[in-house]
Amino acid sequence: MGFLDGKCLFCEISAGRMPAEKVCEEEDVIVIRDIAPQAPVHLLVIPKEHVSSAAEVQNPEVWSKAMDCAVRTARRLGLESEGYRLVVNCGEQAGQTIPHLHIHLLAGRSFRWPPG
Repeated sequence: MGFLDGKCLFCEISAGRMPAEKVCEEEDVIVIRDIAPQAPVHLLVIPKEHVSSAAEVQNPEVWSKAMDCAVRTARRLGLESEGYRLVVNCGEQAGQTIPHLHIHLLAGRSFRWPPG
């Protein structure tokens, strides 16, 4: 799942070859709305550089740019006062369905702990 004719779905979206509802686009990161939202606000913060999972990140700038964009997006959308959750799934058993690093930005409802 997550590949179209051998191509990564998130790479195709980042390159503009697949449609998505973009919330924000920067030089190295894109933010889109999740097509199967799990909260009133459910965004995906996606580095444009293809890295298959959190376990595969070799350049720490990928993390810093993506996390910085996630926090700035939450701030720009006014999510700070009520709170928001950032989630990174790593691997199939953890719920990663697209093999491209991405951060889920969730808000707009109460979340329980522990998750899952």
